[in-house]
This record gives sequence, C-alpha cells and structure tokens, in this order.
Amino acid sequence: MFDYLSQIDTEIFLFLNGRNSAFWDGVMFWISGKIQWFPLYIGLLAWLIYVFRWKAFIIGFFIIILITLADQGAVLLFKDNIQRLRPCHDPDIQHLVHTVNNYCGGKYGFVSNHAANTFALAMFTSILFKIRWYTYCIFAWALLVSYSRIYLGVHYPGDIIGGAIWGIAAAIAVFYLYRHFESYLTRKKAKKQR
Repeated sequence: MFDYLSQIDTEIFLFLNGRNSAFWDGVMFWISGKIQWFPLYIGLLAWLIYVFRWKAFIIGFFIIILITLADQGAVLLFKDNIQRLRPCHDPDIQHLVHTVNNYCGGKYGFVSNHAANTFALAMFTSILFKIRWYTYCIFAWALLVSYSRIYLGVHYPGDIIGGAIWGIAAAIAVFYLYRHFESYLTRKKAKKQR
C-alpha cells in the first residue's frame, strides 16, 4: 500500500514539477523565500497590536512557540526519523526533476517545514481572528508557498500534505494552550478586583 501511494505521489510530483518556465522559475523561487514575507509578518503583528492591544504580546509569544514547534517538530519528529529523500536527491528520479538555481535543500523532505510553518500560522491566526476573508487569504498564501516547494523540485505533494497536517495540528494544540493561559489571566485579574 505504501509503495502504491509513493508511486502516485511521485507521478503527481513529476506532473506538477514538469510544468515550468523561465518566468515561473523566478516567481516561485521568490515565493519560496523567507525574507520577502517580512512585510506580511510585520503587518500581521501591527494588526494584532491594533485589535488585541497588550494581549498582542502574549499572542506573539504563543506564535513564537507555535512556529518553533512546527518547524523543529518537522525535523526532529519526521525528517530525522522517516528519512524520505527529497525528489532532487532521489537517484531514481533526480534526472527528471526541474530545480531552480541549483537549489535542492537538505537531504530529506518529509515533512515540509515551509508547509508546516505556513499552515501553522494560517490556522492559529484564522482561529484567533475568525474573519472569513482573512482565512481564505492566509490559507491561499500557505498553499502558494507550499506549492512553490513542489515547483522547485524539493518536495513531493505528500511532503506538503504531511507538513500541512502537522502545522494545523500544532496550531490547534498551541491555540488550546493560549486559551487556557488567557483564562488563567482573566481569573487572576478577577480575584484581584474582589
């Protein structure tokens, strides 16, 4: 069963990765980067401060915990243990893989850190804000960043799906912790006012 799923994953990867052009090479390489998304993160932080005032710093602390958990968990729980080669490192198909700027990343790819991190942030903030248009936009961003990893030849679709599931699960767990901490602060404040 695993071999069959792996074969389908490889076929889907080769189909998606094979749809490339010089224009999209540049666009997808840019989308896959980290520094260029800082304006998004700064805007998100500004919005958090505007909406939640002083609580934004607590929320920011939990987001840092979340991203650390999603990112390091992707490596320590999955990549280091499963050791699935990235497509661009897989000797069976690497001659068929389209890469950009000779970029291939580390040896192992399951699960995708990009997918784990972006879906974790998308899920946590979607639950927090509860705004439909924001949810659509932030998940579209997570999908786009994740797709860029397939385009660049560094992840199979299964790596992306696994990373997304891991990121969403981490977000739900950390949001649950945040809500408990928030309740604790509310109870503590109420006791002081008595």
